[in-house]
Amino acid sequence: MGQNLTQKILAAHLVGGNMEPGNEIAIRIDQTLTQDSTGTMAYLQFEAMGISRVKTRKSVAYIDHNTLQTGFENADDHKYIQTVAYKHGIHFSRPGNGICHQVHLERFGIPGMTLLGSDSHTPTGGGIGMLAIGAGGLDVAVAMGGGSYYLSMPRICRVELTGRLQPWVTAKDIILEILRKLTVKGGVGKIMEYAGDGIATLTVPERATITNMGAELGATTSIFPSDAVTREFLRAQGREQDFVELNADADARYDEQITVDLSALVPMAAKPHSPDHVVPVANIAGIPVDQVAIGSCTNSSYMDMMKVAAILKGRKVHPRVSLVISPGSRQVLAMLAQNGALGDMVAAGARILESACGPCIGMGQSPATNAVSLRTFNRNFEGRSGTASAQVYLVSPETAAVSAITGVLTDPANDGPAPRVAQPRTFLADDSMVIPPAAEGEAAEVIRGPNIKPFPVNAPLADEVCGKVLIKLGDHITTDHIMPSNAKLLPFRSNVPYLAGYCLTPCDTEFPARAKQNQGGFIVGGTNYGQGSSREHAALAPLELRIKGVIVKSFARIHMANLINSGILPMTFTDETDYDRIQPMDALCIPDARNQIGKEQIRVRNETQGYDFMVWIACSERQAAILLAGGLLNHTRLGG
Repeated sequence: MGQNLTQKILAAHLVGGNMEPGNEIAIRIDQTLTQDSTGTMAYLQFEAMGISRVKTRKSVAYIDHNTLQTGFENADDHKYIQTVAYKHGIHFSRPGNGICHQVHLERFGIPGMTLLGSDSHTPTGGGIGMLAIGAGGLDVAVAMGGGSYYLSMPRICRVELTGRLQPWVTAKDIILEILRKLTVKGGVGKIMEYAGDGIATLTVPERATITNMGAELGATTSIFPSDAVTREFLRAQGREQDFVELNADADARYDEQITVDLSALVPMAAKPHSPDHVVPVANIAGIPVDQVAIGSCTNSSYMDMMKVAAILKGRKVHPRVSLVISPGSRQVLAMLAQNGALGDMVAAGARILESACGPCIGMGQSPATNAVSLRTFNRNFEGRSGTASAQVYLVSPETAAVSAITGVLTDPANDGPAPRVAQPRTFLADDSMVIPPAAEGEAAEVIRGPNIKPFPVNAPLADEVCGKVLIKLGDHITTDHIMPSNAKLLPFRSNVPYLAGYCLTPCDTEFPARAKQNQGGFIVGGTNYGQGSSREHAALAPLELRIKGVIVKSFARIHMANLINSGILPMTFTDETDYDRIQPMDALCIPDARNQIGKEQIRVRNETQGYDFMVWIACSERQAAILLAGGLLNHTRLGG
């Protein structure tokens, strides 16, 4: 029996385990990436391991999140990351060089390699044929030190793309349609592998748009074959030597399959406040628009920007609309400047932002009160924009640009002929803003600013784990709820004690004080708890507040792994009716906790109401050992 593409790459990197769905496997990691929002903590953890130099083929530290410098904090973190990267063998992408996923796709991604990144949208690399996975910073630190990355073997879903996109329909509309079909939970425990005759019609940047938003499906990652299209992209980037042809075998088997007819798609939009709340743009056209934001790691490629410039050329942005555009990399920005497209954008009334994440993570450009904001980004969670009352819609760059002109949400098919943009034969290749590391053995000083505080480390699991239910939450709690990420808080990503004072405050402003008053306790939640960003701080801040366990109906993959890495018990109700019965401030106790970890079911006593209920922890023997040790760092120090 033949292998699919995912199985081929996993088999070539397999260190341990059996590649049957649900089994824990260990794989070797070729490349890593970090960004500055998660990087400081990852490098502090790497330093704590006592390893002198990274052991990956290539590791890159990007500065693309915390670029708004309103005080010394962000600049200090950047200096720390630059100096620690220089010392330990990591390439450093300077502020202004671009968004990590866009730059990595352009300059460093290699088909068939594994990439682990401390950002949930690392699967963008699947557009070039990488097995690219988002993870917590500690997992990335371990990989940089030469350790394996462990994951539960996903099911492989074949996504067959047939036909060809109609004019004005884009790669963004493809992934929005898949989100409409499958929802934000539809990819949990799966890798989405794209196939079919339709893939040959999609460029690498278009493929990367699709794999990028596979994260919103909850998928472990997404991947396209490496083919003639991939080769042409790498040739244009001056990296044809990195090309490797990779395809699934003709008789490969999959765990499931869906089909998307590209020719039947229309422009789509995700309505507030979820990426799967998707409808055709035509169904909701006419909504007055206050802001349009074009960019992010999803839609900031050269070809996206050129299509936007073509739509804007010779026209003016509607007086009611604020249009902001952030090219995804310095390469893209420089090429737009050289060919005049940047001037067309500016002449139309667009505001050009830095080549960085910016508004996507709430770093500036928060909409007005109750404003409607069209964004080409990947998430529209409530409040993520920085304005709690804003109504954020996710759309393609073409829909965004046309709507910026008309002043209302507009189906771009009504705007005449669609712009046609060909991939350039040669991209501008200039890596001068990527600083290589020191030569091995060269002395290098690591500079730490006063905002960098020690990160919390848990103690080994106690024999009895007791505490109160400090908060009871509903479904789809995101990491933005657990640890807000906005322009005011991002500068403190290296200061967990400070951040802990804001943990879960979007849900309950009194939560941090209540947690401190009760010396920690438990969090109770609903389904898909911890969806969204890979930010490790959504586990570290609760750890700082002495949270002992989280009991929910279901977890998002990365957040559950981050809880285990922090030594916080991630428990799932075996009977969801127990969720209804439990109440805030109930006193819970797990007796004989150390002996219960690793069993199929764990008994929890509700001492307030006088009954027992059962939970389970979906962990491997290795993860059970991590929980007993009080987290991955303790486990690693013990030789695990």
